[in-house]
Amino acid sequence: MDDGSTGRAVTYGSYLRVDELLALQQPRSTGPEHDELLFIVIHQVYELWFKELLHEIDHVRQLLTADDPHRTQHTLKRILTILKVLVAQLDILETMTPLEFRSFRARLEAASGFQSDQFRQIEFVLGAKNDKAIQRFPDGSRGRLALERRYQEPTLWDAFLHYLAREGYAVPASHLSRDVTARAQPSAEVQELLIDVYRSDAKNAELCERLVDLDEGVQEWRYRHVKMVERTIGAMPGTGGSTGAEYLRNTVGQNLFPDLWEIRARL
Repeated sequence: MDDGSTGRAVTYGSYLRVDELLALQQPRSTGPEHDELLFIVIHQVYELWFKELLHEIDHVRQLLTADDPHRTQHTLKRILTILKVLVAQLDILETMTPLEFRSFRARLEAASGFQSDQFRQIEFVLGAKNDKAIQRFPDGSRGRLALERRYQEPTLWDAFLHYLAREGYAVPASHLSRDVTARAQPSAEVQELLIDVYRSDAKNAELCERLVDLDEGVQEWRYRHVKMVERTIGAMPGTGGSTGAEYLRNTVGQNLFPDLWEIRARL
């Protein structure tokens, strides 16, 4: 088999572009400081996993639109497994002490995880949209164009409500035609039909539970991220103009799918 461009046989290295991949880690500290490579690798791997998460979440929306709940569940399980890997990577990052981080932190200058457009895209597709996040990226940049597109797209929750409507549930028309740029708000009508799903529709009740798992998985990652930042820099401001742990702490506990949580005491 050749690579389609040079006529050379495809190898492990050429298929994965290993040479280019290994050239992407460029520490900026003098020496460089030992722990900067770990910091770079962890965050580059995060961006790769974010890319995969977006790929899988988009697939879930497509499967819901195609009325394929079984493959939807399978894909959601993959997403949940990836989220566990994201949490586990924080265990590795926490092996870096505050002094080790400070040995190169100044070299980050204005760079910050706050500027990850892919994580913002994940938030947007899961329903946590914020137009101010778009403004942090330069006009015409890849990240801004992607966020502008995601901002106008229906969310995963929208795809799920449309799926339930096609399954015969009386989803209010106002929810099926809602402003998809706004965050989903709890709805008594939606909660009533979700209770009916749980009590009489095992197939779709399982799908609801996978969405709860997804919501909880994102919350777990947020919580662990906050604790990692507190452990590493305490109450210090973050790089890139963020408030560090204070900002991250405010994101914990904000449910992505509030109706699925509101009904728990009534099941």
